Amino acid sequence: MDSLHELLIDELSDLLSAEKQLVSALPKMAKAATSKNLRTAFEKHLKETKGHVERLDQIFAKLGEKPKRKKCKAMEGLVEEGAEVINEEGVPEVKDAALIGAAQRVEHYEMAGYGTARAMAEALSLPAVAKLLQKTLDEEGAADQKLNDLALNEVNEAALAVSS
Repeated sequence: MDSLHELLIDELSDLLSAEKQLVSALPKMAKAATSKNLRTAFEKHLKETKGHVERLDQIFAKLGEKPKRKKCKAMEGLVEEGAEVINEEGVPEVKDAALIGAAQRVEHYEMAGYGTARAMAEALSLPAVAKLLQKTLDEEGAADQKLNDLALNEVNEAALAVSS
């Protein structure tokens, strides 16, 4: 990588790969969730994630660039961990708590990526790109908060009740 612009394109390509992997993974997580509220949260975030893919495509168009063909290996690992939770035998309420943990690790990874890309866009004086990245960053943060609220106010209590 020879320039910050080139690094931004690489970061955006990584995020696009990550989001596309999530579009495939989220329906499986929703199906595995026992809690109706958790299932709904996964389904809502799937719609947002599809919007994140579209927003990234819009950013590439604004930059006059094409995404690099690359696979986000970090997201691949996070998705694989989520699949392990789905396939694990156990009490459904406890599995819901594990699904939240897997999903929050994904959200934190995405927030780091979008924050990094936004900072690069700002440094490159690309305010329109930075604004789009911030919008996605805000949505990822809201999804993380929703998962946290579900864990604190419903899922962990249900898991505790069945494992006592």
